[in-house]
Amino acid sequence: MIETTVVEYREIETESPVMIVGLPGIGLVGKLVADQLIIELKAEKFMEIFSPCLPPQVNVNPDGTIKLVSNELYFYKGNGQTPDMIFLVGDHQSVTNEGHYELAGIYLDIAERYKVRRIYTMGGYGTGKLIETPHVLYATNKPEIIEEIKSYGAIFNEGELSGGIIGASGLILGLGELRGMECVCFMGETSGYLVDPKSAQVVLAVLCKALNIEIDTKELEARAQEIEKIITKIKEMEQSQIPKDYPAEEKYIG
Repeated sequence: MIETTVVEYREIETESPVMIVGLPGIGLVGKLVADQLIIELKAEKFMEIFSPCLPPQVNVNPDGTIKLVSNELYFYKGNGQTPDMIFLVGDHQSVTNEGHYELAGIYLDIAERYKVRRIYTMGGYGTGKLIETPHVLYATNKPEIIEEIKSYGAIFNEGELSGGIIGASGLILGLGELRGMECVCFMGETSGYLVDPKSAQVVLAVLCKALNIEIDTKELEARAQEIEKIITKIKEMEQSQIPKDYPAEEKYIG
């Protein structure tokens, strides 16, 4: 394969859908949210993207068969109260800078083809420390929708995203602006150390408000509890390695 290939498995009929992008990133926050929505809404795969921009590998299934890495698109038909939704998920993001731009352009081509009215990208905002109660930060390429976005529970703190948004979650907003497309990014605060279903829960809650849907979050809650147990064990191990006769003020000196 020397170029990106888009394989269409079936045609879909949709009107003014929203696109939801949940590709792997910090804490796998966006991927966890999108995967959960696909499962709960029973969305169906209709398209797949194969590309030399993705890592040169195959994934091995539980039965020993393999699958070439790819990004996939799923479709959910809204019920009148909720919009039609196109989900973009995948195994990996591009391994090159050029590939990021190429794939983001292809994602936007698909969005234009189906006349997507808004794109929501999702990811994690790495804080470098454990977060007890994560917040959801937002970024958008359309200032006129900021108040609407805030009404869903997302926040923005000046200077907090000064490092920018790396990968598809950010590029889609930037390249989408050049095409006049309305895009929003929701980022859940996360330490960045582990897969973070707790952060995914809060992002999912905000996105559900934006989409006017209700989703069962029991699976994410269960995964969050398991991660909490792991974090607790890590903290206990760290504490056990601190000599008990150290003065308190010296325990934090590197």
